Amino acid sequence: MGFCPQCRIEEALVETRDRPGGLTPEPVALTKIGDGIDLRRLTGIGELDRVLGGGLVAGSTILIGGEPGVGKSTLLLQVAGALAANGGKVLIGTAEESAQQLGMRAERLGVRHEDVLVLAEDDLDLILAAAENVRPDLLVIDSIQTVRLSSAEGAAGGPTQVREGAARLLRFAKEQQVATVLVGHVTKDGLIAGPKLVEHMVDVVLSLEGDPDHGLRALRSLKNRFGATHVVGMFDMRGEGLAEVKDPSRVFLAGWQHNVAGTVVFPAVEGRRSILVEVQALAVISTLPQPRRSVRGVEPSRVHQMLAVLNRHAEMRTDNLDIYVNVVGGWRIEEPASDLAVAVALASSITGEPLGSTAAWGEVGLAGEIRPVPFDLRRREEVERVGIKRLITASKDGNRDLATALLGLGLR
Repeated sequence: MGFCPQCRIEEALVETRDRPGGLTPEPVALTKIGDGIDLRRLTGIGELDRVLGGGLVAGSTILIGGEPGVGKSTLLLQVAGALAANGGKVLIGTAEESAQQLGMRAERLGVRHEDVLVLAEDDLDLILAAAENVRPDLLVIDSIQTVRLSSAEGAAGGPTQVREGAARLLRFAKEQQVATVLVGHVTKDGLIAGPKLVEHMVDVVLSLEGDPDHGLRALRSLKNRFGATHVVGMFDMRGEGLAEVKDPSRVFLAGWQHNVAGTVVFPAVEGRRSILVEVQALAVISTLPQPRRSVRGVEPSRVHQMLAVLNRHAEMRTDNLDIYVNVVGGWRIEEPASDLAVAVALASSITGEPLGSTAAWGEVGLAGEIRPVPFDLRRREEVERVGIKRLITASKDGNRDLATALLGLGLR
């Protein structure tokens, strides 16, 4: 332009790039950092502390998701009470409930402490302003889909609002060294709603799952920058809140009837814990042109694979049968080690021969071979602990293929 339009100085405009404060950031040697980074604070709930890897890390951001009514808010309110009882301070910012509603739940759960503060507000700027004044040890946002930022476009729960709100909370947690928990809604597919970027941004992603018919709840660690992933904590939903389950294997096997055909125990491994679950199978003559396949708790594709293997290598016809497979207690199995348990349960139901007190684990290939799976010793110790003596694995007396294993069980 040749001059400044404000002060009218006749000099050309020059583009400059300023840094905040005019200072250039200095990198720090890795050897000089690390002390005090992993300072943890126990929540007072053992199962949650184990899933988190030893407690809350100051400045961390945790995202917890789950179906409506599964107990997310209940669990966090109990955590708030336990922290406050141990000298901590908690601020709960809720946009889903009024302060009176939250107070009624706290009364039922027995959470009554002056250091548990509640702010029923959907404006995230106001919640963060209150948090700066209070300086809590834990900040809970219930939920990230219902709070809003005035500076972001769109309605609360929209992709932009969720992304910008999570980024603002992440920045606050790091700057103020406040552990922050975000409650997230889930879609009908069971995934946390909102941009996937939010799960990448946060430090820890937890999923609270459960079967409403049984009251059992599983808290899974899907991502954890401060500990192991795929660790599971078990809870039992009761009238007074979520109670820790110290021995989930005995809970899952409480009603096990091993003298009935089509049932076998599978030792699932979640993180460092082995949990015994009951795998049930039912095969009945079908009256439908297309036989029914109903699967719950395991991947349907693996069940279809086991049916094909039984048909080809064990000469068990399944194309005229309705097949039902279920994992008792609402537990979800994702590891291939469950192949042998599913195949043995199916063969037992097809032949009508009970297996008795039996546990099975191993991956079954398309050629009918049984392959070893990781954590064999851990699974074996848990099975023997509850008193199950009959074990069917890849390394058990030459059980290298499914046909041989079924023959040894009297199922052929």
